[in-house]
Amino acid sequence: MGAAPASRDVTSYGMGLAAPLALFFLIFFVAPLLQLFWLSLHNDTAGLHWGLGQYLHFLTDPFSLGVLGSTLLLGAEVTAVCLVLGFPIAWLYQRVGPKLQTIIILIVLLPLLTSVVVRTFAWIVILGRQGIINATLQSLGVIDTPLKLLYTQFGVVIALAQVQMPLMTLPLITALGRIDPNLDDASCSLGAGSWRTFFRIVLPLSLPGVIAGCTLTYAAAITAFITQSLVGGGQMLFMPMYLYQQASTLQNWPFAAAISIIFLLAVLAVVSVFTTLGRLSRGYGGA
Repeated sequence: MGAAPASRDVTSYGMGLAAPLALFFLIFFVAPLLQLFWLSLHNDTAGLHWGLGQYLHFLTDPFSLGVLGSTLLLGAEVTAVCLVLGFPIAWLYQRVGPKLQTIIILIVLLPLLTSVVVRTFAWIVILGRQGIINATLQSLGVIDTPLKLLYTQFGVVIALAQVQMPLMTLPLITALGRIDPNLDDASCSLGAGSWRTFFRIVLPLSLPGVIAGCTLTYAAAITAFITQSLVGGGQMLFMPMYLYQQASTLQNWPFAAAISIIFLLAVLAVVSVFTTLGRLSRGYGGA
């Protein structure tokens, strides 16, 4: 009688199952990216000369570098605002009953249920010279003339923070939900105050959620073309609009391709930093 066949592990799958996804990834992501890089190697719009002239033009142009710097700074400001506002919301979510949790999660997800164009135009109405904020401040006698809130860095940051808030709050809710509530009681019983418990217990254990939220928020904020364009107006220029102007208005496709590659590398560099911090935070939180 022959030996019984070895039982197959039902949790293991062949790599062939990933072939359709890999093919889709190659066709719709890798191939266009390679074509974009190939286009960026043209030194002229006619495609007669090859080289790194477009990259040198960007890296030696103070205006282009300023646009890149302002875009990266915008992402940092939006991320900071979302973190400061999102952490208390996530902390409150873990300390209220199920009914209030449903209300909070609905409020958090509400921006995702509305079109980004609708949300952006709503902020234009709110931040305008005759908007809700200026009208309220004038009715209270706080200001005599309307404040310039629209088409400013402040307006863009506030609008983007509201739009991207779910990307920060949801990872924080998940991270705080994994913390054992008994740790707070144990810390307090050992004589630690609320702030010391927060900085020594809650914050270190929630760092993976903080890093994940910062990564998602930052990447989404610096690439938010519609909000940046409508709320920022023509007085503020960021990388997505700069790329659009070069490609559609000036028809300078090689330079637009070079801008895309440089912008992509800059975003990947920032995401890599967040990823490294996330790995360190997991070790620190588990220490």
